[in-house]
Amino acid sequence: MKEGLKRRIYEILEPSTTKDIASKAYDFMLTTAVVVGLIPMTLKHENPFVGWIDVVTSLLFIIDYGFRFYTADYKMGYKSIKAYIAYVFTPMAIFDFLSIVPVITIFGRGVVGISLLRLFRVFRAVKLVRYSKSMVIITNVIRKVRKQLGAVFILVMMYIVISAMLMFQLEPKLFNSFFDALYWATISITTIGYGDISPVTPLGRIITMISALMGMAVIALPTGIITASYMAEITKKKTKYEL
Repeated sequence: MKEGLKRRIYEILEPSTTKDIASKAYDFMLTTAVVVGLIPMTLKHENPFVGWIDVVTSLLFIIDYGFRFYTADYKMGYKSIKAYIAYVFTPMAIFDFLSIVPVITIFGRGVVGISLLRLFRVFRAVKLVRYSKSMVIITNVIRKVRKQLGAVFILVMMYIVISAMLMFQLEPKLFNSFFDALYWATISITTIGYGDISPVTPLGRIITMISALMGMAVIALPTGIITASYMAEITKKKTKYEL
């Protein structure tokens, strides 16, 4: 009886793919809670209405996290204490936990630094990924190509640091600190180039041009990797449905 109830809770918690009314109602309630819970991020000043939003949405997210932890063995696919430990460290479980951190601000008003925890409300938006089929596909795609994307990220970071070092030495009067040089290197490789920092030496300008060209590769390479994997995922799903 207890195991059957636990299984039923798990079915309700998971995004509905059938005509399960209870599951669909729960999905709608959590989606609404996420959207409403983000309203305080759009307001400049606190008010009683925002306070009630915090209390109600935080309570729902705490209950949701508790139920998801309770049914972690079903989610992970095996019955063991390790399933609960492994679940806690899954990406979505981490975001679920971060989304309930702002509840501390309800009981700690006036404490220095506690207001910064309100920024954790933004993690609630990630919970919407769970209820979007398209976002689930994209998440799966990124998970599959995370090593390739990680390699690209490392290369980009290496180039940013190296170009920042070169420019810091070539243009000593242009940068007040090495952080300013890193800022320049980052906006140059992303091809934004605000224009507030411009090199004056010929070699510095050459490095800037190379950074702009590198920026196109930085954008194109990850896009190509993700697009190829996304198309493969879509094709696989179509083939599955056709069968």
